[in-house]
Amino acid sequence: QVQLVESGGGSVQPGGSLRLSCVSSRGIFIFSAMGWYRQAPGKQREPVATISDTGNTAYADFVEGRFTISRDSPKNTVYLQINFLKPEDTAIYYCNALQGSYTYWGHGTQVTVSS
Repeated sequence: QVQLVESGGGSVQPGGSLRLSCVSSRGIFIFSAMGWYRQAPGKQREPVATISDTGNTAYADFVEGRFTISRDSPKNTVYLQINFLKPEDTAIYYCNALQGSYTYWGHGTQVTVSS
């Protein structure tokens, strides 16, 4: 069994930055890909960014160059650096990891952007 634990969320003003972390209870080398999703109030969960086991990254269109996904394998951690935050980025951000046909999810970390 794998556990994913997110942290780093918080309340920030528009234009601010946050770095979200997702720590895996097992080495992240076992996953074919890891990613970040988000779910805003009243909306469906949507993909934000993914990183493959070969280091390839992909981003949702709304990211517009503001987010960066990265990983630190020795620390079993995937990060999401979020810059130039907008109020519409307010959501719970979830980490996930793919192992074969199975997807693991964390419990999420809240990001709130308001003035």
